[in-house]
Amino acid sequence: MVSHPAGGALPLVMGVVNVTPDSFSDGGLYADPASAIAHGRALLADGADILDVGGESTRPGATRPLVEEELGRVVPVVTALAEDGATVSVDTMRHEVAAAALAAGARIVNDVSGGLADPELLRVVADSDATYVAMHWRAHADHMTDFATYDEPGGVVAAVRDELAERVEAALAAGIDPARLVLDPGLGFAKRGEHNWQLLVDLGPVKELGYPLLVGASRKSFLGTLLADADGTPRPVDGRDDATTALSVVLAQVGVWGLRVHDVRSTRDALRVLDALATAREEVRRDR
Repeated sequence: MVSHPAGGALPLVMGVVNVTPDSFSDGGLYADPASAIAHGRALLADGADILDVGGESTRPGATRPLVEEELGRVVPVVTALAEDGATVSVDTMRHEVAAAALAAGARIVNDVSGGLADPELLRVVADSDATYVAMHWRAHADHMTDFATYDEPGGVVAAVRDELAERVEAALAAGIDPARLVLDPGLGFAKRGEHNWQLLVDLGPVKELGYPLLVGASRKSFLGTLLADADGTPRPVDGRDDATTALSVVLAQVGVWGLRVHDVRSTRDALRVLDALATAREEVRRDR
């Protein structure tokens, strides 16, 4: 399991490196390997603990690239950043891409489908010593909004808990070490804005599954809706980082393992404030 370098309780900061032409968050600014590598290095300088490299956009409505396209986007970036000494995660739903990225130096496989899109990916991870992130997921991006219904007792919180528990069983059955398993509630994936907020205020049932949590709220549309103009126009993507940072502080205080963010510096600064307050609080306690 990848742990905090200082052994502290604060979350790890996972910086997003999208090597895609159609990401919702950066519009393809880092679509070629050279730009993506430079961006990853900048995120490291800003304080990222992990770099999450992905070659497939999972924004609502996105279509999937060919396997060869995804490999061509991801592997050169993973290779270069791993050679720099970075802890690299590969954001993929395909076993071929996971295997190639692990061979290139990745240490984490971040699978937004939790093994549902490609069960063979679980075996690839089990045969390695990589950390595996299993996210709550119901369908691919081009039709996931069709599955954003949570009418059973307990609503979205109970559904995410129960469906993630099934993914845990599948991961363990495939041979993945439970000590290397991380869960993600999947904000925005087959979920409407109200579902995201309901999960954020009640992560307890998911945490009770007994595994560390990674949360990716960064720049997502429910924050744009929250920050909408007076006429109801959602805040554009590049205006959502302050809200993301505020939410990161709240999540840090409830003990999540990791925060997946685009703006690493603001998140790192906020966590430094929390750390300073904790240190000062402990000093005051000792002096009393």
